[in-house]
Amino acid sequence: MISAGEASGEMYGAMLSKQLKRNWPGIEIFGIGGPRMKEEGVSLLAPISHVLGISEVFSRLFEIRQTFRKAKSALIKRKPDVLVLIDYPDFNIALAKKARSAGIPILYYVSPQVWAWRKGRVKKIASLVDKMAVLFPFEVDYYKHTGLACEFVGHPVAENINIQQSKEELKKSLAIDPATRIVTILPGSRPNEINRHLSTIVEVADKFKDDFPDIQVVVPLLSGTNLNIGIPDHIKVVYDRTVEALACSEAAAVASGTATLQTALVRTPMVVFYKVSPLTYFIGKKLSLVRFISLVNILSNKEVVKELLQQDASADNMYAELKKIINDEPYRNKMINRLDKIREIMKDRKPSVRVADMVGEIARW
Repeated sequence: MISAGEASGEMYGAMLSKQLKRNWPGIEIFGIGGPRMKEEGVSLLAPISHVLGISEVFSRLFEIRQTFRKAKSALIKRKPDVLVLIDYPDFNIALAKKARSAGIPILYYVSPQVWAWRKGRVKKIASLVDKMAVLFPFEVDYYKHTGLACEFVGHPVAENINIQQSKEELKKSLAIDPATRIVTILPGSRPNEINRHLSTIVEVADKFKDDFPDIQVVVPLLSGTNLNIGIPDHIKVVYDRTVEALACSEAAAVASGTATLQTALVRTPMVVFYKVSPLTYFIGKKLSLVRFISLVNILSNKEVVKELLQQDASADNMYAELKKIINDEPYRNKMINRLDKIREIMKDRKPSVRVADMVGEIARW
């Protein structure tokens, strides 16, 4: 059984499911996920929640409770050989308690961000799960003194980045003139993220249209994304081609999340932005244990890319930073050199392969 609570975790669950079926073709996998897990043959009990932030969770509480009841019931009735939890801590830790009492072995894949807030969860997690697979090397230290077996496996997004084409070839594949320069803006993957950021993105694109007619603004989205405002014709929207768009871009503005790591891995300089509800931001600011929100800066332990949050995530500020990246060559090159160090951390790691093996080891298959 795999429990993935939101979009990025669901992608990792799909990749893991694919590898599990390669290793054990007759395996049965069920759980909480989305369309990508379903495509890999996972029998879904309920869809992922697509919620982020405290006020957003309150609005979907009934739905989340219903999903938990379905997950708990399936866990007890079907008693899987292994329960794999992917991030989504409050939901998955509660599910881990039920699995532990039923004697079901548990692998936690993608640690909750105990380094960012609620560090006390480390002991609770260590008391419930059999093994932890983490995405970043510094996370191992948080579990070192708990007795929990913890292994750095790398980040799954690195597995999907294998760009062989030139920038010109990539632009052609996106139906863009190879001579055109590209700026990519990523609004996030969750519906509430996209709709919160979209009007600002349109403003940034308008500024590029007026000042840089040779630059095409590209907005990558996932198939099936519903937008609450119209997109003007001078913005090129592409679906399911995020990595390709980033790889042929001069610069990118990226909503904080997994996409910042994707952007770093294709060596595209960026500015990171994010907006949440005022309540979520206020509480998050009080509880946060880290200086940065972007994975690039967290992994570097210093400001490599500029972060624009809440009211600072304005069209004027985003545009100014993108323009600096494009025009200031020393600034641009320094950022790219620092992004290369992140590429080195993830080099040659295949987390889906390793985690599938870990599942087999725990289950004694």
